[in-house]
Amino acid sequence: MIRNLIVGLTVLGATAAGAQNVVNISSPKQLPDVIARAAAGSDTLRIKLPSGVHQLASPIRITSAPSRPIVIEGDAADMPVISGAMAISNWQVLPDGTWVADIPEVKHYGASFEQLYFDNHLATRARTPDADWYMVDGCTENVHIGPSSGGANYATQRMKVKPEYLSELKGMTPAELTDVVVMFYHKWDNTRKYLAYAEPDSGYIFTAGEAMKPWNMIDSNSRFILENYRGALTAPGEWYLDKSEGRLYYIPLPGESPASTTAYAPLLPVLLEIEGTQAVPVGGITFRNVDFRHSAHVMPKSGNPPAQAAAPVDAAVTLNHARNITFDNCRIGNTGNSAIWFKKDVHDSAIRHSLLSNLGAGGVKIGEVSFPESPELVTSGIVVDNNIITRTGLVFPCGTGVNIFHASDNKVTHNEICDLLYSGISIGWVWGYTPSYAKRNEVGYNHIHHIGWGELSDMGAVYTLGLSEGTRVHDNSIHHVYSYDYGGWGLYTDEGSTDIVMDNNLVYGCKSGGFHQHYGKDNVIANNILAYGVTQQVQFTRPEEHTSFIFKNNIVYGDNGKLLGGGGWKTAIVDMDRNCYYDASEADLSTDEKAFDDKMLAEWKKTRDAHSVVADPGFVNPAEGDFRLRSGKIAKRIGFKPFSLDNFGVYGSEEWKGKAAMPQERLKAFDRIVREREAAAPAIFRD
Repeated sequence: MIRNLIVGLTVLGATAAGAQNVVNISSPKQLPDVIARAAAGSDTLRIKLPSGVHQLASPIRITSAPSRPIVIEGDAADMPVISGAMAISNWQVLPDGTWVADIPEVKHYGASFEQLYFDNHLATRARTPDADWYMVDGCTENVHIGPSSGGANYATQRMKVKPEYLSELKGMTPAELTDVVVMFYHKWDNTRKYLAYAEPDSGYIFTAGEAMKPWNMIDSNSRFILENYRGALTAPGEWYLDKSEGRLYYIPLPGESPASTTAYAPLLPVLLEIEGTQAVPVGGITFRNVDFRHSAHVMPKSGNPPAQAAAPVDAAVTLNHARNITFDNCRIGNTGNSAIWFKKDVHDSAIRHSLLSNLGAGGVKIGEVSFPESPELVTSGIVVDNNIITRTGLVFPCGTGVNIFHASDNKVTHNEICDLLYSGISIGWVWGYTPSYAKRNEVGYNHIHHIGWGELSDMGAVYTLGLSEGTRVHDNSIHHVYSYDYGGWGLYTDEGSTDIVMDNNLVYGCKSGGFHQHYGKDNVIANNILAYGVTQQVQFTRPEEHTSFIFKNNIVYGDNGKLLGGGGWKTAIVDMDRNCYYDASEADLSTDEKAFDDKMLAEWKKTRDAHSVVADPGFVNPAEGDFRLRSGKIAKRIGFKPFSLDNFGVYGSEEWKGKAAMPQERLKAFDRIVREREAAAPAIFRD
């Protein structure tokens, strides 16, 4: 069965089952042919996929425009699995307890893989250190070809680190050293490269390739890990592939048995491609009850340069030049890359009621990363509704839950987006006030929580960029956002964000505050609850010679005496009024001489917030996440209109909603990280 992944699969013929409008097929590889040959008609053609695991030798490519509506469906109770992996179960046990499996496809056919899944968890490729990371002491760069800064196409970097970090590299041959992967953590993204050379005794490692960019330099603030060498195989759950021998080594987790454990090594980066043309797009297809699993990412020898939101990383399911394509009650997971990408010239399509989990990069990507060639090619009308998107960034920590690049008129609603290492939803893909296609996007009724985990910085549960006229972010529940350093915000209007309305959002437990604007124009922040920020509640960074934002009818609530942060308030042009501010600690914001940007409340109100109040808004039990109001007195005074606090996240059966719940051990682990790093963590991070 494994060798079939290299030499190909036999495709069996489709057979009609009963009615002319139903076709049973034995393999998903038959789909392109069945769709291309389908007789014209107005009735829907239903193509039935059998249950079981269908291992692919190459991606399914649908390039023909169907002549009638088509539904491709499996059994909802036993979904067919479309897999891009080889299955590995021929384990032997070495005397030290390490498992080993011989894989001739690697040794003789050149197969390669960099992810290994067991059931629904990604095993750890052998790494040092086993947890957290090491720090870089310093870095020097030599440019060999190209300009001296930022754009060189060949440069070398020498990083100084503590020699003890490199002890396991001693004695390795040059060929072995150049198989070692180093991943650096920047502020908001990562660099992944192979080592070019190392001097373990002196504490130097070297990389080569593109020159570093000014915004993600490797320096003494950088962290790193080393992976993919036998000496790092030290902890349960780690694995190492010796390509020359074609042998896979694995240290089992407690309770695992070699006789009953199957590993899946993803080989295909893409499982399904829907690829029409601008003249003849593919359209009118629904996928229902189908499980797409085990897509791969293999790092090129040049490495993976840093990229915000892991933007260039491909996806297991990819669409270009398509119309009216729907994924309903599907699963996409156990990937080395992203889940699904509605990429170029895709319109009026959707993913609904689907589970996207255990993802190497991000979840849903909408639109192109490069600026579209013409307005007609701008992806639009994509609906992302009632999905669970969880455990992203397993290979690329900077992957996001949903990313809208150059795309307009999309709706991201009622999703559970949780357990991410970076931003939840990102909207827009221009920096500053240059032209943008990201217009009229809606983000509403989502539950976005437990993101960051202290690994990267400069993130937002909802993050925006550029001119975004008509975009609205409303009625979302956002909480538990924790960055490594600065920048763990709930609502974050970044560079050039313009004409965005953010209203009726419940935001609490975010490291750097409930709302932050870096710089932008005419954004409206209204009728939100912003509570329990760690470093401050609201932040503003860069003022400009126009109205930056309107801030009205909000309730701002903390318990650590820290209200406003950032350096933009003194000269800001902002319209602030009819807000409620309160601190549940002993801090009295009305008399604190520094509470309002180094001003007392009375002085502050001379220039803004003239009708705002410092008062207890009367939440029922905010420390336990209950932000219902006991009384409407203060709310009425500032014009705050209570909004529903039980309409966030997914909807449907209790079973479906239960799938959205994060395990208790993960919830406790997140709070533990915050409490260990913060001397005075807000009450919302429980003991």
